[in-house]
Amino acid sequence: MGVDVQGKLRRALGSVKDHASIGKAMIYHHHGSFSEIEVAVVRATAHDESPIDDKYMHEILFLVSNSPSSMTFLAERISRRLGKTGDRLVALKTLLLIHRLLRGGNSGFEQQLRGAHVSGHLRLTTGWSLMSNTEPSVCFIHGYAAYLQERMGWVINQAGKLEPVMSQSQSQSQSMEEVQFYEEKLIHTVLRRLPRCQILLDKVLDCSPSFEEVSPSDSLAQAAMSNTLKESFQVYAAFCEGVAALVNMFFDLTRPARSLACNILKRASKQSQELHRLYEHCKCKIMTIGTNKNLDYPSVQIISIDHVLALEQLSSSVIQNVVGQKPPPILDYLTKSTKKMMQTTSESESTTTNNTSLPTLFSCTLETKISKVWVVFDEEDEPTESQDSIDRLFIKGTHVSNLSL
Repeated sequence: MGVDVQGKLRRALGSVKDHASIGKAMIYHHHGSFSEIEVAVVRATAHDESPIDDKYMHEILFLVSNSPSSMTFLAERISRRLGKTGDRLVALKTLLLIHRLLRGGNSGFEQQLRGAHVSGHLRLTTGWSLMSNTEPSVCFIHGYAAYLQERMGWVINQAGKLEPVMSQSQSQSQSMEEVQFYEEKLIHTVLRRLPRCQILLDKVLDCSPSFEEVSPSDSLAQAAMSNTLKESFQVYAAFCEGVAALVNMFFDLTRPARSLACNILKRASKQSQELHRLYEHCKCKIMTIGTNKNLDYPSVQIISIDHVLALEQLSSSVIQNVVGQKPPPILDYLTKSTKKMMQTTSESESTTTNNTSLPTLFSCTLETKISKVWVVFDEEDEPTESQDSIDRLFIKGTHVSNLSL
């Protein structure tokens, strides 16, 4: 009984604080739209367990769209709300509001909100009272905030898919300059974007331990995790496409690029197991309370670390001119499993897109590639049997793939 009374008192005190904040906003802000924006933010993140009302989110989108200069004000008010509150519900609802604004606005609004984050006006940090709290529900808030920090570096393209924003420094990275045997577009879409996918998936996985301990009746945490899962499904599908492309091009890459590819595959092996575990747990936990039963979980393909190590060993053997070995099973395993998953995805999408393929995160088409490794012979000499075997191995490693990325 004492716990219930304490909860009622906390909600009553929170309601008084909300009314006071609304009153201050109406008095201090003479500019009408600024006052309305702050009032909408306070009402959307009220001290209660109710979900965010759509009308407040649409009101914010409408007000800011009609007054683009008010984006800075919105970002600062949201940051102030998140940073000053010591209430777990207000903090989580504020993060949910940010996430929904990222997903629900148009491209112009999304770009403005991301710009406010880059400039420092939008800060995703909680107050000191929450930072020192080790309760599972509060730890989940910290993990969710970290996910949104990384999510700010992604945009929704015209096809409705997530893709990372690539900075100028990344486009000039040294590791990419050493890859010389492939078109810039293919290099950019695979070797540059795969690590970004892995970073975002890691942030999703970081939410898992605390979410497993959150009460099933916590509807706000369930809603936050559901939004995160939906986006992770898109990123995982695009990541599988990239892995298939990486395996197909593996034997035509330079030695530094092969090393980078092996590191990506090793990390993918660990992530695939953790993602499988997370998705299986969320299927049971989220379905139990009847929230978002329509989540379309992908079939996670576990990448065996033994196959990755075999591929790495074979790569070293090729560099040392050791011939007569066959490519490890990962070449067929990854390509076949990824094709199967993407075929299922494409069949479901074809019913709504009238057989028109939409661009995905890795918008490029794999095609037959001839290895561009040139060997200079003297006029009297002929290629040795060993060199012929290596050339055949390079060509075999770049077979034709019908997987459209």
